[in-house]
Amino acid sequence: MDRPKFRLYFLHPRFWFTWLWLGALWLLIQLPYSFILKLGRGLGYLMYPIAISRREIVRRNLELCFPDWSLEQRQHLLRENFASTGTAFLEMAMSWWWPKQRLARLAHIEGIEHLAEAQSEGQGVILMALHFTTLEIGAALLGQKYTIDGMYRKHKNPCFDYIQRRGRERHNLDSTAIERGDIRGMLKALRAGRVIWYAPDQDYGRQHSVFVPLFGVTAATVTATSTFARLGRAKVVPFVQQRLKDGSGYKLIIYPALENFPAQTEEADCLRINQWVEWAVRQHPEQYLWAHRRFKTRPVGEVGLYQ
Repeated sequence: MDRPKFRLYFLHPRFWFTWLWLGALWLLIQLPYSFILKLGRGLGYLMYPIAISRREIVRRNLELCFPDWSLEQRQHLLRENFASTGTAFLEMAMSWWWPKQRLARLAHIEGIEHLAEAQSEGQGVILMALHFTTLEIGAALLGQKYTIDGMYRKHKNPCFDYIQRRGRERHNLDSTAIERGDIRGMLKALRAGRVIWYAPDQDYGRQHSVFVPLFGVTAATVTATSTFARLGRAKVVPFVQQRLKDGSGYKLIIYPALENFPAQTEEADCLRINQWVEWAVRQHPEQYLWAHRRFKTRPVGEVGLYQ
């Protein structure tokens, strides 16, 4: 995709509110990092009583995934998850607008050699990420160190879309954005030996999915990871990031490429991916994006799990 360009149309009154709240975000992230973290948590706590529908989705997901936890444990995790989500809004702004050197000081990266090793024979790499609340800043921090292309979904607001893409692509001028539906472009990039960020841990419907367990619950799981790896002749390298509790920044961990992937069947591959997702989420469940209706699509004849 071409680089985003500013258009005079973005100054139209219909976008004034967009510029207003983006400007407020820009001002807030001028604060010291320790203040930003506290402010983000406070924002999350304010969202908790207001975002009723999202709160109920999170609550239901925690019931499904942690049935052996007490009600008090799940309630604590629910509130911490909202605090993490509030922080994520400010981290998004940091990743878009902080000076690169200031941002880079927060990165603690482990295993970056696994990306180079996976590419050593000219193969492309699927950087298998997950939808943690730290997703935006994690991609930015890694993008400063390594050229990574990203799967991209165009935002409905063209002004916000411009700001978002500009913020994401500024960290590495060699990186490109590939629209989520551009399968041909995805495969072309992989066959050219590129590294592409891709997260397979959401419910994208029945089409191109198989049903395999996740946290003991049958979940529609996309088969795209297997398809891209096979047709793009690419390796799959798991990647996670976490917000450090001591306030020193973010730990980014890149793991060795999955061996014997893809396997004989899509079901086996999807089960392996879900097992990885479950393990990674259990490490820091409060930082996962639980507000997504992960179990919305049900097998034929099975009742829905959300009201």
